[in-house]
Amino acid sequence: MKMTKEYRIKLKLANSCSQLCLVVVLVVLASLTIPADCFHHDDHYPEAIAALFVFGDSLIDPGNNNYINTSTGFQANFPPYGESFFKYPSGRFCDGRVITDFIAEYAKLPFIPPYLQIGYQYQLAYGANFASAGAGALVETYPGSVVDLKTQLWHFNEAEKLLISNIGRRGAERIVSNSVYLFSIGANDYFSDSRKSNIFKSFTPEDYVAMVVGNITAALEEIYKKGGRKFGVVNMPPLGCAPVYRAADLAAGGTGECNGQMTALAKLHNVLLSKGLEHLQKQLKSFRYSYFDFFAVFVDLFDNPSKYGFKEVKSACCGSGPFRGTNSCGGRWGIKEYELCGNPQDYSFFDSVHPTQAANQQFAELIWAGPSNVTGPYNLKSLFQLSL
Repeated sequence: MKMTKEYRIKLKLANSCSQLCLVVVLVVLASLTIPADCFHHDDHYPEAIAALFVFGDSLIDPGNNNYINTSTGFQANFPPYGESFFKYPSGRFCDGRVITDFIAEYAKLPFIPPYLQIGYQYQLAYGANFASAGAGALVETYPGSVVDLKTQLWHFNEAEKLLISNIGRRGAERIVSNSVYLFSIGANDYFSDSRKSNIFKSFTPEDYVAMVVGNITAALEEIYKKGGRKFGVVNMPPLGCAPVYRAADLAAGGTGECNGQMTALAKLHNVLLSKGLEHLQKQLKSFRYSYFDFFAVFVDLFDNPSKYGFKEVKSACCGSGPFRGTNSCGGRWGIKEYELCGNPQDYSFFDSVHPTQAANQQFAELIWAGPSNVTGPYNLKSLFQLSL
């Protein structure tokens, strides 16, 4: 068949269109695969990422205990937890967000979900949260029911291996060295159940606290050896002033004051922890840290509640009994009847031990950019910005 001039032009245009479409398709496909390829080639990996890795207990647990075999006493995956923000119980021991949720926001990071959440182990470029409600610095604290600090460190080691597998060794090293490692742990080692344990009775209070603090500083050293350089550490608040202990004092014939033994342990812990961090800074090159004086902030909050925007700082929003100090929020421990306030933003405590979202935001702001008398020698914002 003889081709007309007009037909040849149409055919040429059609071929050009097909080639152009093919190019467009290839470009689109390439754009979809470039990020993944970059994550597998060290030379292309972005150097500016400052991730957040979190170790701790229920103060900063985003719901890891949802994924372990434990009792409801160590979980918060039921109402009314989560009501002020998520509108469902996320596993956080709070009416909404915990401190690290706000820290991630200030650092312009996405929410750092529970490390044990299925599938999250492969999304580690922004960090991971290993914290577990009930966890202590000692493996003997609630064994078998929580993810203790030693096991949290094991999870970090596994996360590091996954990073190396996903993005290569050089990319993983960049993340590890530039990340901030936040620790808030130790309170559960001092709570009444722990103080009844044989290990507590085997030591003087001073030696016991030294052992708790020693495990925390040893964890910092372990991460330092892997390349971590920037650490945030939260000290103990006045533990004996939580609603649960005010209620216990009242039940024992007192007037609802703070538990002196608990507060004394917290003070000793803070003295040893501060000295331990100073020692690490002297011994370890480029070791930098932010030490948040949670104790001083809480004392100021108790003395000046309106300064922080609170109307009630002694009683919990959720619970039962005097000060709502019975840990029955949401029906915990099989206690079905409990009281729930209608204005958690006015309370510093949500349940008998844990802060409200409103309090957590106040604490996070101070950890992030607080003055040197509250958080030092660096605040967390300066650590995120610091390049070593």
